[in-house]
Amino acid sequence: MAKDYYQTLGVDKKAPKEEIKKAFRTLAHKYHPDKKTGDDAKFKEINEAYSVLSDDNKRAQYDQFGSAGPTSGFSGQGTGGFGDFDFSQFTQGGNGGFEFDFGDLFGNAFGGSRRRQAKRGRDISIDIELSFEESVFGVERTVLLNKVSKCDVCDGTGAEKGSEMVKCATCNGKGQIREVKRTFFGQFETTNTCETCLGTGKVPKAKCQVCRGQGILKKESEIKVKIPAGIDNGEMIRLSGGGEAISGGQTGLPAQSGDLYIKIYVKKHPIFRKDGHNLIMDLNIKLTDALLGGEETVNTLDGAIKVKIPEGITHGEVLRIKGKGIPFDKHYRGDILIKLHISIPKKLSKEARRVIESLKKEGI
Repeated sequence: MAKDYYQTLGVDKKAPKEEIKKAFRTLAHKYHPDKKTGDDAKFKEINEAYSVLSDDNKRAQYDQFGSAGPTSGFSGQGTGGFGDFDFSQFTQGGNGGFEFDFGDLFGNAFGGSRRRQAKRGRDISIDIELSFEESVFGVERTVLLNKVSKCDVCDGTGAEKGSEMVKCATCNGKGQIREVKRTFFGQFETTNTCETCLGTGKVPKAKCQVCRGQGILKKESEIKVKIPAGIDNGEMIRLSGGGEAISGGQTGLPAQSGDLYIKIYVKKHPIFRKDGHNLIMDLNIKLTDALLGGEETVNTLDGAIKVKIPEGITHGEVLRIKGKGIPFDKHYRGDILIKLHISIPKKLSKEARRVIESLKKEGI
């Protein structure tokens, strides 16, 4: 059946890129296999949907033809096609009892060969908490992760230093193993990558003593993460290649490490709150300052500054301090917006009451 990528991400077909990106980040964090709410199958669906909808060309093709793309031959219309028949049961080894890979069928039965793809390690995710100031100006953090990484001794080859590579005994140096499969379509021959040499046809004569020939091992890795200025609470950063490594670094198609997903949590500030590139704060002033004007000291993220209160200002008016907000475009910053609140005294002295009553007589 055709896949609805918009439904997978929970967005409208006319959704802009930013909305699609936001939906992906939220779902990726929720269903990541490392989380309690993780779902490996759902996570793969989300990644597949985002890889298409985040690319303008792929999205345009998908909108026109659907997840199958433009087809010929097996059109699904009439007796020659497979239509909307669900073949998933034959690839999962359940339901109908078959374990069958249609990539092998269409690659080998019609004279072609199945396209080799680079292996990819597991994605991992972490949370990082920032102070409000760090989220505004950006910061570089160093995190320690206990994950599967490339062996530094053999540089991921799995071979002892100076050891020569010899022919793989499992595949006899071919890098591939032929296999005959019996299916309801009949008997088919498939070709699979040799798991011993990972498709190279060669193995090290002497294995690395540290990783025991695997090229990878679990260890504590130090990773530096650059947090950009102006990041918001709940945003996700993807560090490409920061996930776990996988065996196969010596193959013709290098094995790729997974990605590291970092979810940001920002502590609340006692004074400021964000509004785009601006910072908003409330300031209580005295009634006399509102009537006659005055001066207040305000603590900004850059230090204390003095702010002049104009004469005759009203409750709720906003003062602007330019260039003290959130940095953007490297050379520019937003502003600080100060919302004024006039404090009305609950009790008056006799002298204050006399003065206010005289003002009242003047109609003020």
